[in-house]
Amino acid sequence: MIINHPLLGPRDSSEFTYLGDASLIDRPDPQADTAAQDFYEYQYIRENPAGLLRELWFHEGGDRSWLVVTRNTITHEITSVEMARDVARARGRSI
Repeated sequence: MIINHPLLGPRDSSEFTYLGDASLIDRPDPQADTAAQDFYEYQYIRENPAGLLRELWFHEGGDRSWLVVTRNTITHEITSVEMARDVARARGRSI
């Protein structure tokens, strides 16, 4: 599978490490009243959908950047690749 890195161009997926669902960017607020339950769900509760999914990938064999890859989990077709820092900033998170 080829991942088209936004800065470095096409790279083989073997250069990357898969982390999981890109919703991990949205860490819970540790100060919230429901922090214990929120962190439990954040760490352990995962969906495993068939179809389009936004995933976190780490470019371990390259520039060590984090990417958000939108991929069809059935066909492995990649429809977009974004820098995770840009996705986090767009969601109002500081890096």
